[in-house]
Amino acid sequence: MTAMLHMTGINDYLALDAAECRALGQSLAQQYRNAHPFPHIVIDDFLDLDVLRKVLAEFPPTDSKRYFDRDQERLKFQFNPQEVPSGLVRNLFAELNGEAFLVFLEEMTGIEGLISDPYFDGGGLHETKRGGHLGIHADFNVNGRLKCERKLNLLVYLNEDWKPEYGGQLELWDQQMKECVVRVEPVFGRAVIFSTALDSFHGHPDPLACPPERSRRSIATYYYAALHDVSMLPLRDTNFRPRPGTQDRPDWKIRRQHFLKDWVPPKLQRFALRLFG
Repeated sequence: MTAMLHMTGINDYLALDAAECRALGQSLAQQYRNAHPFPHIVIDDFLDLDVLRKVLAEFPPTDSKRYFDRDQERLKFQFNPQEVPSGLVRNLFAELNGEAFLVFLEEMTGIEGLISDPYFDGGGLHETKRGGHLGIHADFNVNGRLKCERKLNLLVYLNEDWKPEYGGQLELWDQQMKECVVRVEPVFGRAVIFSTALDSFHGHPDPLACPPERSRRSIATYYYAALHDVSMLPLRDTNFRPRPGTQDRPDWKIRRQHFLKDWVPPKLQRFALRLFG
């Protein structure tokens, strides 16, 4: 299969082509912007598959690595690219954070002035083991270090020969959390890009049923836009939501924190969060 975006060798470095990125972004703009339940797109064979196979071969082991282990997300590992002893992995993430790829995203989404995250807060290589899940949620909306508003997520899946019965489908839910509108199989080379807002609810909430030796792996990067005044935004942590008619458990701690931040005067928030958060 031919990749949508190609990486060309410059000595030992692989680079995306800005003209190709711009043209592809323009060609996908209407499809992205008109998608429901919120702007998004699913693209197969998004990047060079040979490059992705090499990334997969250099995927770091999870030995002694800490992982998320709570009702809302379980058995999920995250690797910052700087943790990974692979020049290829760092090369790929540098290009996903670079000018050519930002041009692609801006042309497709219509969002100007996008900013990549050099610190990869929450991004990098992700892996979820058998039995793990990620509940339906809307992502944190402000990058505290960059003081920027989160605008886009990119996911690229690294799961060869993934079968539907393994689970792990990405679900996109409507803004009222009444129904799942889109399900995406996390198959190798498939990319999902979507706009992030306080009601962009998504996740893979059911426990993975893959064989014990398999896992759900992906590349994740996030993109931001500058804010004139961060204080004008409601500050939100990752906001998990239970699906109707399921045993999903609400994240009451985060809901209390959001309520206190919205309704308690700033000078009293630290005390209120200590007392009730």
